[in-house]
Amino acid sequence: MYKLCLTYFIFFFALGLHGQNNSRLVSPEIQADNSVIFRIKAPGASSVLVVGTWAKDFKPVTLVKKDSNIYEVKIGPLPSDMYEYRFILDSALMLDPNNSAVTRDGFFVENRLLIPGKLGDILAVQNVPHGNVTAVWYSSPSLGKERRMYVYTPPGYEKGKDKYPVMYLLHGGGGDEDGWISRGRANYIIDNLIASKEAVPMIVVITNGNPDAAAAPLDRPLGSTVPSGFGGMASQKFEESLVKDVVPYIEKNYRVIADADHRAVTGFSMGGYQAQNITNNNPGMFNYIGVMSMGLFSGFGNNNSNYDKEKHVAQLKALIASKPKYYWIGIGKDDFLYATVTKLKSLYDEVGLKYTYRESDGSHTWKEWRLYLSELAPKFFK
Repeated sequence: MYKLCLTYFIFFFALGLHGQNNSRLVSPEIQADNSVIFRIKAPGASSVLVVGTWAKDFKPVTLVKKDSNIYEVKIGPLPSDMYEYRFILDSALMLDPNNSAVTRDGFFVENRLLIPGKLGDILAVQNVPHGNVTAVWYSSPSLGKERRMYVYTPPGYEKGKDKYPVMYLLHGGGGDEDGWISRGRANYIIDNLIASKEAVPMIVVITNGNPDAAAAPLDRPLGSTVPSGFGGMASQKFEESLVKDVVPYIEKNYRVIADADHRAVTGFSMGGYQAQNITNNNPGMFNYIGVMSMGLFSGFGNNNSNYDKEKHVAQLKALIASKPKYYWIGIGKDDFLYATVTKLKSLYDEVGLKYTYRESDGSHTWKEWRLYLSELAPKFFK
């Protein structure tokens, strides 16, 4: 036993020394002008690059060798925001060993970098009252399984008696319920907006939009017959479950104001498509609607056989008749789905559905979706 303990002590002592050596290398280092220096020890590497979401085209930047071990590069200044990045050593992607801040969205695990300023401060942990984020398991008879979601309750919820409006927040394809917390910073965004009185206190429900999965990271029960991937997206089984299972669970177990004026639904990409389906099929259930980075989805590729315009128009007319209070559409100028949003707007103009349109400078990334949430949440329930 003594020898075993001594072995463990030596191992962890050596590991600690290694950590101390790494800690002397600062990366990333944010400068006063918001430029950033990236550094990494890479002895023997022939090529060292860094790739991040600050570039619209995701073009890697080459690090310069400073001595036999250390590579370095300075980029920016960068606008206030949060960015994700990774190093590329001799064509192999790797995380920054000197930066413990990482995010996950589906299969993507990357380092994060937060640049201070107006938007960065909304995304950061501030000295304000904080809400709680709870992982909740609930029964979904519509999908035949127990499933997990996150529920954000605003500051003071646990000790109070007030009832609150609810925003249902949906993720994109390939992601899961962790995305809006890990990479989306949703709870910190809502905390800071409530503290500044820009948004009303609200409950936020973050679901897993993959109908075949029970929970992150895309754990699928054995023998599941629910379609996965794009098939699951097109099946509309998740949308059915949100209406029949999730909303009733929330309204039974939380202090909410259970009417259309106090329900909102929004999401990006696949989640934007799901938000459209939910509100098109259930007019009068949600009076606040947000569609991020998704337009008119009419089948796969050039196959439009799944799209029934006559049915869609009838749904939109019923939605118009229900008089939603706020319908919002947002897309980046360089988003690969930009043309689908142009088609969606054209259809809405044709049928007379009023909406607010937001066009940002970015593409199909979390930079846009965090920005959109920070702008959209203050519009809800006002």
